[in-house]
Amino acid sequence: MGNLRSVANACNYLGHPLSIQNSTEGATKLIIPGVGAFGAAMEHLEQYRDEIHQHVRSGTPILGICLGMQLFFDRSDELGGFAGLGILSGEVRYMSKVSGVKIPHMGWNSLDLQSPSAMMHGVDSGSQVYFVHSLHCVPSEMSITTATAVHGERFVASILKDNIWGTQFHPEKSGEIGLRILRNFLEC
Repeated sequence: MGNLRSVANACNYLGHPLSIQNSTEGATKLIIPGVGAFGAAMEHLEQYRDEIHQHVRSGTPILGICLGMQLFFDRSDELGGFAGLGILSGEVRYMSKVSGVKIPHMGWNSLDLQSPSAMMHGVDSGSQVYFVHSLHCVPSEMSITTATAVHGERFVASILKDNIWGTQFHPEKSGEIGLRILRNFLEC
């Protein structure tokens, strides 16, 4: 849903050719990028739900980017509410309206690393990454949070649980820091 070519270009640049497919068959890693509406993305992904869950169970590394990460959760409040993939327990909520803070959150923001992780290997707290979003993930298990950021409120910027990686920001648009995070995923 949206940023497929940018993600493919970043992976290719890192020496990890990525194929965009209409099936997950034979995949050794999955990247679920996303720009757009939760409901439309779920409608598209519904045909792959069983395949994605099979990959989760088998331990295939899976990275969700922005909307892609949000789709991992149980549900989203977007446009009245939609069920997600239910891979992770939690929900997706609209960013709080705070005086003087523009929504959608668009632009560079610093990460506050929460715990050491394979995802953030070589990344320092305070590193800047690029965000474009109006909603944010609220995991039931906050221990899966690898980084947070602040835009009117503190929100989850990235998660890691077993083989499930997620970033609310766009690593493919986040310069050297984003490329480092993508490399960490591609080489895990």
